[in-house]
Amino acid sequence: MVRLTADLIWKSPHFFNAILERELDLRGNKIAVIENLGATEDQFDTIDLSDNEIVKLENFLLLNRLGTLLLNNNRITRINPNLGELLPKLHSLVLTNNRLTNLVEIDPLASLPKLQFLSLLDNNITKKPNYRLYVIHKLKSLRVLDFKKVKQKERLEANGLFASQEAEEEAKKVSAKTFVTGEVLSTPEVPKEELPPKPAAPTPEQILAIKAAIVNSQTLEEVARLEQALKTGQLPADLNIGDSDVAAKSENAKEDKMVTDGVEETGDKPGNAEPEQKNDGPEEMEQE
Repeated sequence: MVRLTADLIWKSPHFFNAILERELDLRGNKIAVIENLGATEDQFDTIDLSDNEIVKLENFLLLNRLGTLLLNNNRITRINPNLGELLPKLHSLVLTNNRLTNLVEIDPLASLPKLQFLSLLDNNITKKPNYRLYVIHKLKSLRVLDFKKVKQKERLEANGLFASQEAEEEAKKVSAKTFVTGEVLSTPEVPKEELPPKPAAPTPEQILAIKAAIVNSQTLEEVARLEQALKTGQLPADLNIGDSDVAAKSENAKEDKMVTDGVEETGDKPGNAEPEQKNDGPEEMEQE
């Protein structure tokens, strides 16, 4: 992000444009917030803030000279309701490719007394029901909307459609409820009680049962499956982990002395062989 400082304003290009208006070029600077425009000393007819990262159209000082404001390709979602008091002579506003979504979000533009040219192309708001007629209704001085001339027929239709305050409010409600492709909807948070329960950690008896099953496995695939269960702590559905079965498998494991790679005998329980019997393991393995 880059701050719109007085130094940046002074160093940015400024020139007379094609219609001989004095223009300040601030485009493409990754500016996120409009600020410090007092440094312009109200010397510009046009300010170009296109291709930045501006979210809110606000923080203007009184600029009596400014007539054109270019804000293409930003992230604008909000407009200051007092914009007209600070930019009393603004007649052209380009907000192409921003993030205005609902009709109510352009209501602050009605405060601009001399706004004649407006572009809202490539905003989701343009896809809402009665968008064009609503904008024409709200902005009485508008002559061109989205590069199309406002016709008298449209003005009459807009005035008829939004003849009452109730009709206007209803249009805003419909706009807020209407989903447009490309809009990002918030995903409702799932209550904790509705989340699936996490599997319980295996008990020492269950771990012993898995190890015993590994020892008694007949295939490498079975060994791999059980070793994975041991690592993840998720017991195979077909593994019998009753106490008697655990004891039997544990006993068989010690009699056979077959230990797979990476699996150690652990968890002596009352009734098992004496610990010193484990010393016979290496000798028996050599005999095999």
